[in-house]
Parts: sequence; C-alpha cells; structure tokens
Amino acid sequence: MAVHAHPDDESSKGAATTARYVADGVDVLVVSCTGGERGDVLNPRLQHDPEVVRDIVGYRRREMAEAVRILGVQHRWLGFVDSGLPEGDPLPPLPDGCFALEPLEIAAAPLVRLVREFRPHVMTTYDENGGYPHPDHIMCHRVSVEAYEAAGDPDRYVGHGAPPWTPLKLYYNQTFSRLKITAYHEALLASGAESPFAEWMERWEEREERPVTTRVPVGDHIETADAALRAHATQVDPDGFWFAVPAALRREVWPTEDYELARSRVGGPVAGTPEADGVIEDDLFAGVREHLAAQAAGVAR
Repeated sequence: MAVHAHPDDESSKGAATTARYVADGVDVLVVSCTGGERGDVLNPRLQHDPEVVRDIVGYRRREMAEAVRILGVQHRWLGFVDSGLPEGDPLPPLPDGCFALEPLEIAAAPLVRLVREFRPHVMTTYDENGGYPHPDHIMCHRVSVEAYEAAGDPDRYVGHGAPPWTPLKLYYNQTFSRLKITAYHEALLASGAESPFAEWMERWEEREERPVTTRVPVGDHIETADAALRAHATQVDPDGFWFAVPAALRREVWPTEDYELARSRVGGPVAGTPEADGVIEDDLFAGVREHLAAQAAGVAR
C-alpha cells in the first residue's frame, strides 16, 4: 500500500517500484488522501486550456485514472480536500475544512479501514517532514503512521473495518538523496548536457540528508513511471525538470528507487538503529516472505 497526499505524487515518488511489484505479481494499492483540488497547473501548455480552467477537479481525476492504468495498480481516494501550499511572509492560514486541519483520528479513520480491508504487508509514505514541507504531505505522514500502528489493534478505531490487520513494514520514500542528485549532475555534465541540479548542489547544506536503508532495483520500469507521470499533464511540464535526465542515463547511473525503513515487525535495518549501520536492503519485502513462511510452517505443524 502506497499512501500519497495528492494525485501525481504516486507517479513522482516510487512509481517504478509499484510497477515492478505489480509485474512481480504483488497486489499494490495506491491511496490518494486528497483530490489535489488546490494544485496549480504547472504545465504551461495547459494553463489556459478551457477544459482545465472549467473543471480542474474532474481533469485531475481523469489524469489519475490514466496513471493507475499505466502502473497497473489499484487505487482509492480517501476523500479529503487539498490544503493548498501557503505562500508569503507571514504564511496565510490554511483554508477551513482542508486535509491538514482535520483531527488526526478523523483523517486516519478511512485509512485504517483501508488497511484492514486491503491487508497490506508493506506500507510506504513520506517522512515526518513530508519529503518537503507541504501541509498535506506532513499530514499524509501522520495518518499513515497512525494507521500502521493502529490498524492491528481491535480496541482502536472500533467499527472502522474488521477484523484488525497488522502491517509488517513501513517505509518512507526518499526520492532525492545527495548521492543520487550528485550522480545525475555529474553524468549530465559528462555527457555534454546541461544539468538542472547546479543550484541544488550549491545549497545542499540547507537540506536535511535522510538515511537510506533500502534501494529497490527498478531499471526495467523507469519508462513506465515516466509515462504515469506524464499522464498528470496539468502537473508536469513534459520538457521540464522531471524529465531532464534521460531514462537510459537514469538506468545506467541510478537504477534504483530509495527508501528509509521507518518501522518493522520482522527485523531489518530500521533507520536510527545499530542494525541499520551500513546495511542496505534491495527489497521492500525483505524479511516478510520469511516471516510468512515461518508462520505457515507453524500452522501446518
């Protein structure tokens, strides 16, 4: 289960991973907490398109449906309203009724229900900073952790799905690391191309470097992820940042998507523990299959 804040996040964060696991026969459910109602149109070709202007909500839902088709995943909306990204100094207040202002138990309840219905062994979401400090990304982190911790407890969220279900691992997407961006930057320059990452390199000290515990090989699924992201046509410029590094170069230089193992009930290099020092997994299900096999063997005996 991959939990995201807005439609398009599932295609810019971990999309090749979900496509890889779908190809491996794993059931994958993408959850969108909000409908992206307050998102800006970031593709200059569509900013004045009459259909987009008239019905941005419907347009984004159609984009999401196409991305879901491309990735081969299942999908559910949680139904909350996009909070928007406040700008200015001081920052304006968030709009009434938005996702980020919901009480935690109200916001987490439908996700708890989904966890109990779908019964995932592994969940992915964002770290406590949201990957970047968008209020919906931070709230997505909070509800995901709450659902991971609470869904297996029969005394919590009574009436929100049954029976209880306990996921085994929780990961945070780590889409951009210093090592990865440096590798892209240097590879682009070496190829004679212009790099869009020069400014990133200059102000990297301002960014918190998160731990990476898990690198999932996804080289065969990079084009699928790109196609899914392009399906969100209002949200990405096809000539812009997201596609600055050609797929072939990405496959050569950094053919993985990277994660931080935040919680585990089956061991593994949980970030911040001594066991994580220098250990890198290559599978989100590391330890899960062994755990399930041991459970099955115990039942069989």
